[in-house]
Amino acid sequence: LMHSPAHRCRDIERQAGYLQPEHCAPPPPRGAVDGMWFIRDGCGIVCGVITWLLVFYAEFVVLFVMLVPAKSLVYSFINGFLFNTLAFLALASHGRAMLTDPGAVPKGNATKEFIESLQLKPGQVVYKCPKCCSIKPDRAHHCSVCKRCIRKMDHHCPWVNNCVGENNQKYFVLFTMYIALISLHALVMVAFHFLYCFEEDWTKCSTFSPPVTVILLILLCFEGLLFLIFTAVMFGTQIHSICTDETGIEQLKKEERRWAKKTKWMNMKAVFGHPFSIAWLSPFATPDHGKADPYQYVV
Repeated sequence: LMHSPAHRCRDIERQAGYLQPEHCAPPPPRGAVDGMWFIRDGCGIVCGVITWLLVFYAEFVVLFVMLVPAKSLVYSFINGFLFNTLAFLALASHGRAMLTDPGAVPKGNATKEFIESLQLKPGQVVYKCPKCCSIKPDRAHHCSVCKRCIRKMDHHCPWVNNCVGENNQKYFVLFTMYIALISLHALVMVAFHFLYCFEEDWTKCSTFSPPVTVILLILLCFEGLLFLIFTAVMFGTQIHSICTDETGIEQLKKEERRWAKKTKWMNMKAVFGHPFSIAWLSPFATPDHGKADPYQYVV
């Protein structure tokens, strides 16, 4: 366990007396607005806004180009209700993934008093992050964008302007799933609308002119195909990561497994909540992650 201080951005301190309070600067204000978690990153904010705008564009084309001009009221109602419901759940999931604390470790707590309060046994090791001066639990990693150590950090996603970690992974998974579903739904409707327009007069299949209609549909088709592939792959990657209980960073760094192995179903419940229910699919239901001690050290 004796590595250089720079190894994986971790300092290993064996004696509580080594960490003096004056070595740690007071923690700066949290990345939050009025108590709400929010990362002030320009790139992430732009990506988040673009995500919402793209969903609103798809909403506009689906409603005003394909569903409103449709002859069948039942077809328009069913598809409109389904698409709008999925779009609402996708944006709600995005909002919760973006505005939920992903599991940030208290900043600047690497003090002598805090170490002593842990009552470590002889031979136990604690990890100190040299960047945010915190004593971090096992499986926590430092994010250079959030400027915090995040518990069970999977990766930092600019599209949700946040890290994907212990507390918001559920919302990120739901976001990728619902975006993939509305993308697939939009592509199916585009295909049906093209068939309908080829059989009928193009001037009667849309309230817009034929050239404008074709351009809007092609752009939606391109957007839907791109996001379907991207989010479906990300969704599959996240589910695999959850089932194997190994984050993206841990897989990338090939870190040695030092935590208890659980079944795939137990790992799913640890992220989405216990017991299994329809709440797993709701971005408004906060999962119960259990009452595990956030400070688990390696002996």
